[in-house]
Amino acid sequence: MGAETPDGRNRLPRTRRLSRGPDILAVLRRGKRSGTAHLDVYHSSSPVSHIRVGWIVPKVGHNSVERNLVKRRIKEILRQDVAPRLASHQLNLDVLVRAKRNTYGVAYGDLRAELMGWTDSICSRAS
Repeated sequence: MGAETPDGRNRLPRTRRLSRGPDILAVLRRGKRSGTAHLDVYHSSSPVSHIRVGWIVPKVGHNSVERNLVKRRIKEILRQDVAPRLASHQLNLDVLVRAKRNTYGVAYGDLRAELMGWTDSICSRAS
């Protein structure tokens, strides 16, 4: 899923991200919402022939360092775990993850477990 940069790091290609406002709003409006303890996950069929992912992390009284940490964690889980798993089941979805207020301070492993549980449920429904 990730493209390798010249310095050897993996990244999420721009074509695989939901970064435009209209695309994000479309997923929020027409997508199905599932909730976990710390995240709201919206998904809908993708108008393009591949998976696209996006994330929303509200400020909610926290500073930019805390907010960026949550964004990086969600982005990495989507890139490394969720998108490849959905692709292996040939599910072309737009997936948007919205962090809830209680997401700040949650460990990476806990967020990963929640998103992988969501992914497993989506993949099992598709089978």
